[in-house]
Amino acid sequence: MTQLRQENKNYKRPESVLIVIYSLTGHVLMLHRAFPEDFWQSVTGSLEWEETVEHAARRELKEETGLDGDTLVNCNFSQNFEIYSIWRDRYPPNTIHNKEHVFLLALDTCQAVALDPREHTEYRWVAREEAIQLATSHTNAEAIQRWVPAA
Repeated sequence: MTQLRQENKNYKRPESVLIVIYSLTGHVLMLHRAFPEDFWQSVTGSLEWEETVEHAARRELKEETGLDGDTLVNCNFSQNFEIYSIWRDRYPPNTIHNKEHVFLLALDTCQAVALDPREHTEYRWVAREEAIQLATSHTNAEAIQRWVPAA
């Protein structure tokens, strides 16, 4: 594994976190990616080669929203998905799948977040059903449907 890490250190690790943020008022936070257009998602991000899933989830949450992860919940659930062809060159050669670990963050109410403009251009708090429809990634939509309580 150490040799694999050394050889691939210039590539992204094909393992990521998905953090679904929702409010107890029945809304889900959705982020609009800077690229490509019309790509809506929850907080996501790749693990660094030496990073744990918990550390990556807290790091990505802070980087993408400014929120802390004190009440972050690891769902102990992961799923594999095919990496979109536009992003495959970021991963080690011949890598086409990514393993995604799901986390939840429940907030009392919808709150303002601090976006990283290099990654996201806007955010919306939307009803659960709208978030399921808005999510570009099927794994994101499935996570919202599975883990966010219906209002």
